[in-house]
Amino acid sequence: IVLVSLDFQEVERLQDQDDWGAAADLLANAARQIENAGADFLLICTNTMHKVADEVASAISIPLLHLADATADQIIAAEVSTVGLLGTRFTMEYEFYKGRLEARGIDVLTPPAAGIDLVNRVIYEELCQGVIKDESRAGFLKIIDDLVRRGAQGVVAGCTEIGMLVNEEHTDVMLFDTTRIHAKAAVDLALGSGQAAIK
Repeated sequence: IVLVSLDFQEVERLQDQDDWGAAADLLANAARQIENAGADFLLICTNTMHKVADEVASAISIPLLHLADATADQIIAAEVSTVGLLGTRFTMEYEFYKGRLEARGIDVLTPPAAGIDLVNRVIYEELCQGVIKDESRAGFLKIIDDLVRRGAQGVVAGCTEIGMLVNEEHTDVMLFDTTRIHAKAAVDLALGSGQAAIK
């Protein structure tokens, strides 16, 4: 495993400034380092930064194992046709993630504006800083229940930190933990035992 870890403060600054071009350059540079170190394929180990996945993939010659594709595979295998999507505001509102799921025939529901605000705030102001609050968990569970009432058969935990706050012990709703899904798809691909979708 070759790992390049980036300074999240810089990444978050670029997100806040809506400077996705600079963010793409930052990740593409890291991807080239990984390729040059001998990796056979690449993972972007964050949901939100898949916003620049196409730019990163075009900067390297090794395949990119796209997190949304691996997640879609699991949703389809579970015979689920409609999911709720939780993540950063970028992941919930932009098309780079939900559009990729929808392209596979999966209907994607997101929370209303107040729910998007709550989830985004908790991710950046609490979970990214290792802070776990019961009231935030209750807020997430309320949002999940609302997504289910609207027709979601499962919920995509579309941010690597959500599993710190909400997991299978907190709800009976089928959760698709993208961090676990992506890691397992990578292992399956590395061992040649899976049919992981690569770009």
